[in-house]
Amino acid sequence: MGYVAVKGGTSAIEESLKRIQYERVKQKTVLDIGEIEGGMRGLIDQVMSESSLYSETLAAVAIKQAEGSPEEAVFLMRAYRSTLPRKHYTRTAVSEQMHVERRISASFKDIPGGQILGASTDYSHRLLDFDLIDETEAAVSEWLIAFEHGDDSGQQNREQDTDLARVPKVLDYLRKEGLVADCPVDVREPDDVTRKSLAFPASRSQKLQILTRGQTGTVTSLAYAVIRGYGAVHPTVGELRVGRLPMYIDNPLHAMGDEDDAYYIGDIKVTEVEMLVPVSVNKEKGRKELELEFGYGLCFGQNETKAIAMSILDKSLERGDRSIPTQNEEFVLYHIDSVESTGFISHLKMPHYVTFQSKLSDVRKTKQIQTEQPQEV
Repeated sequence: MGYVAVKGGTSAIEESLKRIQYERVKQKTVLDIGEIEGGMRGLIDQVMSESSLYSETLAAVAIKQAEGSPEEAVFLMRAYRSTLPRKHYTRTAVSEQMHVERRISASFKDIPGGQILGASTDYSHRLLDFDLIDETEAAVSEWLIAFEHGDDSGQQNREQDTDLARVPKVLDYLRKEGLVADCPVDVREPDDVTRKSLAFPASRSQKLQILTRGQTGTVTSLAYAVIRGYGAVHPTVGELRVGRLPMYIDNPLHAMGDEDDAYYIGDIKVTEVEMLVPVSVNKEKGRKELELEFGYGLCFGQNETKAIAMSILDKSLERGDRSIPTQNEEFVLYHIDSVESTGFISHLKMPHYVTFQSKLSDVRKTKQIQTEQPQEV
């Protein structure tokens, strides 16, 4: 079910579009695409994730056109994405090859490779910084020079201590102890929800795709509902990492692609979360034991709240109790899509003259019958 703007009253629509343009530029301020791309990192990452199109520049254009509205920007990006040819498929990305910029664990204080706090607002005071009102490019340039010069030695020491492109996984440490089950390799071709409609029961590849392109606020709200009591106990972040993931494509001249012949085409910034979830398992003679399972989340950009929420919902959907909303895959997957949900709500503004007149006629007939019937004493 997809909704787009209806046509009708061409002259009025043209004037409405002119008014949109007027509202965008009436302050006589033109936003530079480079400034949006450089200064609205969080919004760009959100739009790229929900539109499942990785391009910071295109996301900046969409944000400018949408006047900062995330759902409208996602709609624009999804529409543009549908026009693009699919020329190549990348090889399976291996997250162990991520060049880590930020990497933390809420489960362990000391982890192999160390905690890397990176860039995050988690450790800041959430107070308005009024100095930003008078911020200048000259002041920013001076600050950057001082920061980069002062941070250089620390960065070199970090790189000597840890290979940031080969940081070990925390869950591998638990697997060696037999505390977390190994994941069998699934060699099946993943489904593509952008080319084939979602069907139930959904495959895991479909679930993960829908979750990673779901509306950030909705995914977060449903995950919050899970840990408030709708289907799960308190989970713990085993590992959260933010970094750049290298992408490779097979040599187009070789039908059977060899990894050594693959071409590196660039990297994408992603957030990956592996969430540890304690579960009570029934054993023989009615005995119960506590075991650790995990949920998985990965999305474009530094989008930590969404990746965490995604990992919670991944585990919740795996349980599949349809009586619990957050475990009902149809309820969750159908209601988190940004374009579908906002499109349906927005379409209520469009003309419904015929259907409403029919309802109005029925209401009038009902009222007329009630007034014509004698009142009982």
